[in-house]
Amino acid sequence: MMNMSYETIEVGQALPELVLPPINRTTLALYAGASGDHNPIHIDIDVARRAGMPDVFAHGMLSMAYLGRLLTNWVPQKQIREFNARFTGITHLGHVITCSGKVTEKNERDGERLIKVQLQTANQFGELRIIGDALIAF
Repeated sequence: MMNMSYETIEVGQALPELVLPPINRTTLALYAGASGDHNPIHIDIDVARRAGMPDVFAHGMLSMAYLGRLLTNWVPQKQIREFNARFTGITHLGHVITCSGKVTEKNERDGERLIKVQLQTANQFGELRIIGDALIAF
């Protein structure tokens, strides 16, 4: 993590991007085991096809976890006050997910100096999959 302070962070500043390996079946199986989310649409191709999908696809919370990693690569977890996400698209097998963020606000609330960060994940085609934000205390 970088040596940062409230004073040195600027609105518009980008967080260091996090690029993940392509989503594959092993990643989905491991995430299902770790998270306890064994919804078959994410691990059973027959179930996914019956639902009209070409194949299994990633859990939305997997990509949110990746955004959490983006944040904790930037600041210690104890500084995160809020973390919100909205799912905007499906992450399919083979997608290479890039997590990014930028500082959008600096303010104080209840005696705490806070930085608001806009967050997103996008696949290799530039299609947004998650948009969100976080509030970080300094």
